[in-house]
Amino acid sequence: MSASRTERLLNLLLALLNTKVGLSRAVLREKVYRGAADNDAAFGRMFERDKVDLKQFGFEIETLMDTGFGNDDPASTRYRIGKDSNRLPDVHLTPAEGTVLLLAAQLWERAALGKAAADAVRKLQAAGGFSEAELPAGVQPRIKPAGQAFDDVVAAMHGRHPIRFGYLAGSTNKEETRDVEPWGLGSRFGQWYLVGFDLGRGAKRFYRLSRMTTAVTVLTNHSFDPPADFDARAELDSLRELPLRTATLDVTPGRVLALRQRATAVTEGAGTGRDLLSVPFRDPEQFAEELASYGPHVAVREPADLRAAVVRRLEAAAAFNAAPPVPVSFPDAAPATRARKRTSEDQLARMLQLVPFLVHHQGLHIQEVADHFGITRKALIDDLKILICSGLPEGYPDDLLDIQWENDHVYITEHLDLSRPVRFSEEEAAALLTGLAMLGDLPALAGLPDGDAGSALESVTIKLAGAAGDAARLAGSVAGASVAPQQSQAFAAISQALRDGSQLRLRYLSPQRDEVSERDVDPLRLFSMDSTWYFEAYCHSKSGIRNFRLDRIESLEPNGRPVSMASTPESDVPARLFTPGDDDAVVVLQLTRQGAGLADDYYAERTAPLPDGGLLAEVRFGSTDWLPMFVAQHGGSVRIIDPLQLRDEAQAWLLAALRQYSGSSSVQSQEAG
Repeated sequence: MSASRTERLLNLLLALLNTKVGLSRAVLREKVYRGAADNDAAFGRMFERDKVDLKQFGFEIETLMDTGFGNDDPASTRYRIGKDSNRLPDVHLTPAEGTVLLLAAQLWERAALGKAAADAVRKLQAAGGFSEAELPAGVQPRIKPAGQAFDDVVAAMHGRHPIRFGYLAGSTNKEETRDVEPWGLGSRFGQWYLVGFDLGRGAKRFYRLSRMTTAVTVLTNHSFDPPADFDARAELDSLRELPLRTATLDVTPGRVLALRQRATAVTEGAGTGRDLLSVPFRDPEQFAEELASYGPHVAVREPADLRAAVVRRLEAAAAFNAAPPVPVSFPDAAPATRARKRTSEDQLARMLQLVPFLVHHQGLHIQEVADHFGITRKALIDDLKILICSGLPEGYPDDLLDIQWENDHVYITEHLDLSRPVRFSEEEAAALLTGLAMLGDLPALAGLPDGDAGSALESVTIKLAGAAGDAARLAGSVAGASVAPQQSQAFAAISQALRDGSQLRLRYLSPQRDEVSERDVDPLRLFSMDSTWYFEAYCHSKSGIRNFRLDRIESLEPNGRPVSMASTPESDVPARLFTPGDDDAVVVLQLTRQGAGLADDYYAERTAPLPDGGLLAEVRFGSTDWLPMFVAQHGGSVRIIDPLQLRDEAQAWLLAALRQYSGSSSVQSQEAG
């Protein structure tokens, strides 16, 4: 047998699953660990590590003792795994329940828990739980990635380890180091929050993930137990939305239509040649991000904290954009992956899904199987080669897994009791159950009959919670906000047009162009980032595919014509916020560690890591006119490296914006230089 670790773990699992009386260490060393250990001590260490690895998959290894021997005599100890150990219970879903489940799982496609959600769905499909479900036409809800911090915190919550991170305190605006027991994560008011016990302060605290200034360090040498009755949703419900306040803004006449539409009062001219707007807001940090993007067209008069937040962003953006450039080098021809390296545990986890999937889906084409598991054809064949060499300790032909692929179609005739996938992990249960809780009334809006939508959401949640068992613990520690769109009428009209194949006429506000336009469009699909919904359409006035935010649509109605079939949705799943074109400008950006996620958001074609944890990213933009707004909005997290002309234009925009605020240190230093 191969000495590969994956094969050894698989053979050990098969041996322990297929014995009633148990196997001794001597038998396991001779039959399973052939040549893998030079002596008894090395075998003992290897066997103990492998037992821990199998336990991580949920397989409880029973220890049996022969009568008449001491309880601590290893020679008399036998091991086995019960055939029903850690097997996923039977879960049968109706087509409506399957549709709701797919909507929930799809939320995490580009976000943390995305792999866990996909693995959980594959387990249900491998067990034959559902196969008829289809997503509503053109509907793709998604959660916006919360960054690497989200993944790190979820891992620490799963392992029950404290974490350490740098944090920009809202009260002092200074960076501080925090040691925290992470109890839960959740989304409220457009922000992701960590709820935990601050070890330094001895009290429960809430932290915005967007304010973390360093990588999260998991303190694996320590552990904790969260409160037994902890519920992330209930904790986040205790947060109160910030009070409504009013900003007084100087605005260039005829510009910034998005602000004007929200203004409660407008005084034209105001004696200064600029208009005076009163605009309501709640969160000064969030509002400052928008105001900074308007550059020299908006100046904040009051309140002082909003003014300071805008200036801080503009100064950080100007300082970063003016800093000496870093060398530009892209050693790879593709975006640099930040995913962790695949391990033998990953491969074994896939195999434990692959065998039952093949049992319930005999004769599939080998490429179809590879696509289903998101791997290459070669990787799948490598898996199959390990599987056909794996089996029971005796090693007879009938004791091996029997898998064939004839004419590129895969069949399995002997599965050795691996016909059912393992139970959901905590991350998988959390991904599905949290996703279901976040759907709200989206299933009904997406086209499921009203009666079926509510009952299907409730029934599939009950079924999955029962199947998850103890693994559902982590689901109570993660709570997202509802992804159902606030623009329900527009969503329903677009959904109906998608089903009917009809064109739409809309009036649309474009903040980048600062204009309202009328367009006839062929709707292609709806998709979201959190609760912000977009629809992809073929725009007849632009003769190309465009994306439109639902909250920027001023009016929407069918124009009485069928879609022209001038275009079809891209095959990309999920839908992309930006569609590349042949005449796009290629821009090299430098991203800080905090801004590194922008490389994914804007589909960087190439990336290269930097020593400080940031990235170089080569991104295609259909229009570069709004890049100064982009740099200003992100306040020192991104700058333009190349072309130099675009960098200079962005810098001029930033300095013009800062001149509106007397005493700006960035303007003084730039002008002095």
